[in-house]
Parts: sequence; C-alpha cells; structure tokens
Amino acid sequence: MRRHERAERIQVILDERVPDPAVPLDHRDPFTLLVAVVLSAQCTDVRVNQVTPALFAAAATPARLRELPVAEIQHHIRSCGLAPQKARALRALAAQLVDAHGGEVPCDLPALEALPGVGHKTASVVMAQAFGVPSFPVDTHIHRLAWRWGLSSGQSVARTEHDLVRAFPREHWNKLHLQFIWFGRSHCPAIGHDPERCPICSWAMSRARRRAEARRRARNR
Repeated sequence: MRRHERAERIQVILDERVPDPAVPLDHRDPFTLLVAVVLSAQCTDVRVNQVTPALFAAAATPARLRELPVAEIQHHIRSCGLAPQKARALRALAAQLVDAHGGEVPCDLPALEALPGVGHKTASVVMAQAFGVPSFPVDTHIHRLAWRWGLSSGQSVARTEHDLVRAFPREHWNKLHLQFIWFGRSHCPAIGHDPERCPICSWAMSRARRRAEARRRARNR
C-alpha cells in the first residue's frame, strides 16, 4: 500500500474515532497555551492542567509573569518535571515577549522558536492551535504512531514531520495533530500495546515493526 493510500485510510479511521478532538492543555489565549506547552515537556498534560490554574491566577499575562520571582514560578510548577529550568525559561520568555513583542505572542514560527524554552514542536503547537496556521507538530508520541503505522521511517522527529506533511492534505494538519494524540491515548499507547486490537496497527503495522517493537520492550524490562 502506498503511503498516501495508507494515510487516506488512517484519516478515515481517525475521523470516525476522534471526530472533534480538543486541545488537551487548558488555556485561555495564545500566551497561556504557550506556557502550558512549555510545561508539558517531560510532563503529562493532566499534570500541567493541575498546576496552571494557580500559575495563571498569579500571572496570566507576560507582563505579570515577568514580575514574578523565579522561585515563585517554580513553586507553582514544582510538580512538573524540570521545574527549575522551566521556571527560569518562563520568566525569560515573558520578559522577551514584553520587550520584543509588546506583550503579545507573535504569530510567527521563527519568532516563537527564538523565545527561551521554546523549541520547534512547541512553536508549531502554538501556530496550529492558537493561530490556526497549518502545522503538524510532532512529539515523541506522534513520532511513535507514525512509525508504527508505516507513515515514516522513525529516523528522527524532523523526518517524521517531513513525512506527515507530505502524506496528509495541508488543510487537515491541525486537526490530525490532535487526532493522533487522542487516538494514541485510547487505542495505541506506548506501554501495553496490542497491535491486533488497535484499529490501525492491526493492518498498518508491519511484521518487521512488530518484531522491532517487541525487541525494544524486551530490552527495557
């Protein structure tokens, strides 16, 4: 099966299983989404959604976050992974937004990537979900699904993004990014995955990839 035919069949299944995917991170505007995505690195979305209400009550704008001491930011996000580094990055990010962008989150990928603590994936999520600009952000989970489903070689996250944007129509990228996330959680998890029971892996995951994943699991036991 050619990659585009495979992608078409996958998209039909995703539309059936996840017709209206929501952004999993609670937010009010582009700035609070940006902060939440920064916090989500090496941390679950559930945990991020638990810590952001208190943080946003204290500082819901770049100007207010810039005024918080790093120690106070870290106190609010202490249960997130890498809290000390993230606290410093968030304060510096807020200061740069105020000083360089008038306190607004720029709708510009290079400008977002230039912010402290913001990488390509984070910037792409904000472009897609805050501003509606077609993007296909790839995290480790989407990277895993694309490899399992034969949509990419799995060589790198950058390669996976390249392959996904070529496989799917541009106007569907933003929705597909969310559909991958929710489908992965409900049907195609990293741990305890049974390809035969997955509506996509059952036909899309090759025998070679099943064997490779089984070997990785055995090594990690």
